[in-house]
Amino acid sequence: MFLRGGRWDALFVALSIGHAGALIVVPSIALISIGLWWNANTIAHNFIHRPFFRARLLNRVFSAFLSLVLGVPQSLWRDRHLAHHAGVTHHLRVRLDVVIETVLLAGLWTTIAVLAPRFFLTVYLPGVAIGLTLCQLQGFFEHAGGTTSHYGRVYNFLFFNDGYHVEHHSRPGAHWTQLREYARSDARRSRWPPVLRWLDHLPLNLESLERLVLRSPRLQRFVIGAHERAFRRVLAHAGAVDDVLVVGGGLFPRTAIVLRRLLPSASITIVDANDRHLALARPWLDSSFTLIHDRFDAGAPVDADLVVIPLSFAGDRRSVYADPPAALVVVHDWIWSRAHATAGAVVSWLLLKKLNVIVRAGAVRQIPVLRQDSHEPIQRAS
Repeated sequence: MFLRGGRWDALFVALSIGHAGALIVVPSIALISIGLWWNANTIAHNFIHRPFFRARLLNRVFSAFLSLVLGVPQSLWRDRHLAHHAGVTHHLRVRLDVVIETVLLAGLWTTIAVLAPRFFLTVYLPGVAIGLTLCQLQGFFEHAGGTTSHYGRVYNFLFFNDGYHVEHHSRPGAHWTQLREYARSDARRSRWPPVLRWLDHLPLNLESLERLVLRSPRLQRFVIGAHERAFRRVLAHAGAVDDVLVVGGGLFPRTAIVLRRLLPSASITIVDANDRHLALARPWLDSSFTLIHDRFDAGAPVDADLVVIPLSFAGDRRSVYADPPAALVVVHDWIWSRAHATAGAVVSWLLLKKLNVIVRAGAVRQIPVLRQDSHEPIQRAS
């Protein structure tokens, strides 16, 4: 076999050929830019650390091919990346492979510019520029404040475990399929994929989004409807639910509103450490709800049939999954979260959110009879 890594390397070779074919058949700024960013952090990145072919000549040919697909000399990219791993400053080294790839790339650019000058200036060059910007953004936030991992399932599926970045730096020669085995509980981590990690540095946060919902009846109907459908699915595996504890009532208490619709006879208590949030939630709730101003301790058992943990939970989310505080716990989480759950349901792909169900070991739940979807308008309680 001329491939070192067998079927996985064959997959990368096939995907790179598919990438090249797509660029030829349906070129666009989006395809050029996103393709460059994705390929550079998956196929090209893995090829740098573990060349796919046993024969050196084939590796050089594939490196030249990647240079033409990405619009960047792969050997130059390799030198720069390995210097990054070694923690040294990169210095340009003029070698035969760098020269050959640069000449081939210059020939490609010249050919495109002569045959399709408008496409070259308005589509190809902007696409390459945006792709390189995405790569720069990716590289910066993978190491801003220290090397950081992201364990989201969706990202690591699409990017072949690139999110295991702390693990990759500790074992740069490890095959991408092995990185998950080296996951460290003490690794610096982020809930965002690297290219989106700048969101952590913006004033926009979950609270500001909640306030936006408070000002828009249309958004209120959307989030209520999405959450009701998701809760209906996850509660289909619950038993009789008489006592509910909702952690973090939220500025707009959609969880409490939904649970009252689905569990009309249940006792629902809302506990929130922020009394201002409770004050804003009160007009939306009638006297059947109990509101408590206190901080929820995820490490202490709760005398409730169901506990609901919010996306904005400030405590240790991992401990909630590992040792649930009640027999049945529903956790609002990001779609890409890899946290282990008994069941789950997507709230909305637009909101990037899902509900995870955790059943405490030894707890026996039965399926309750739930109300049908309610289409009543949302109104404040008098």
